[in-house]
Amino acid sequence: MEFTLKRTMHVMAILLIIAAVTQAIYTALYIAEANVPRQLLWGSEGLIFVLLAAFAGSALADSKRYSLGFSAILVAATLNVVQVGVGLTLFGSFGETAGAIDGFGPAMSGIVAFSFMVYNAAKILLGLAALVFGMAKMAQGAKALGGLTAFVGVFAMIANTASMAMGREVFGELPLAGGSGVLATLLLAVCLFGAVQED
Repeated sequence: MEFTLKRTMHVMAILLIIAAVTQAIYTALYIAEANVPRQLLWGSEGLIFVLLAAFAGSALADSKRYSLGFSAILVAATLNVVQVGVGLTLFGSFGETAGAIDGFGPAMSGIVAFSFMVYNAAKILLGLAALVFGMAKMAQGAKALGGLTAFVGVFAMIANTASMAMGREVFGELPLAGGSGVLATLLLAVCLFGAVQED
């Protein structure tokens, strides 16, 4: 099968939608205080982001006009692999150590803070990609979809920058950083599915 730029963009859109859905499922289970199957969900996310990085890299190599958008998706996917890896490999061991050794709590807090720093950075990049492809859709005449995607992308960039700079508690109980990032991801996927014109 030949992976044209258009077909590659469609695969990326599917992967972005699946990633957003898995994040929503994890968040819902966490809020409901259900037993979250972290290994399954995060492991699946890891695979999704590895594949997304590969397809984004392929699109980046083929693209002229949208290189910034594809580059943002590629780096965001790579950062998400790191973030998922930290969660799967370090949360458990550092959490157990913090529970067993007095004074080890700050080390666990540092691991969690690092994980969220990477998470926010990835969401900033997905917001940037949403801005790029939202503007592209606007230029093609889809002003409502393009405008909404670009707006949410900019909002996600600002919210996640604030979360990185001022801490996760900057918005209190409101999940503005993560929520706007997930929404930007979904709208970005819709724009990619809508077949932004090939270079």
